[in-house]
Amino acid sequence: MLRIEHVAFWTEDIERLVSFYAMSFGARTGPMYINAKRGYESRFLSFDGGARIELMKSSKIAPVVLERGAQRMGLTHLAVSVGSEQCVDELTSRLKKAGHTILDGPRHTGDGYYESVVLDRDGNRIEVTV
Repeated sequence: MLRIEHVAFWTEDIERLVSFYAMSFGARTGPMYINAKRGYESRFLSFDGGARIELMKSSKIAPVVLERGAQRMGLTHLAVSVGSEQCVDELTSRLKKAGHTILDGPRHTGDGYYESVVLDRDGNRIEVTV
């Protein structure tokens, strides 16, 4: 059985993203891992249903910084299911009131989704869907 174990984001501020995903999506925060020799730090976020996100920071490499919300080749967004259209509406409204950028929606898409698109605090595109 294939299952995606986790997705990972480079960030300049792990705690900024921990705060966003914990407050917005109920993420549970794992312990900080630090490898001083490699200049590497990471922390896992866990969600109901088994999904996980790894947040990573490095003092030894400089990942390419993209424009906030940039459409890019390769991984371009993370989609999260919140269970119902009402939940999409409520979460999108809450995120907007908290000052987060809503790029689109909530709306019905041509391929059958009901979704909104929000930027996390680092500008990663997050689709909030049923």
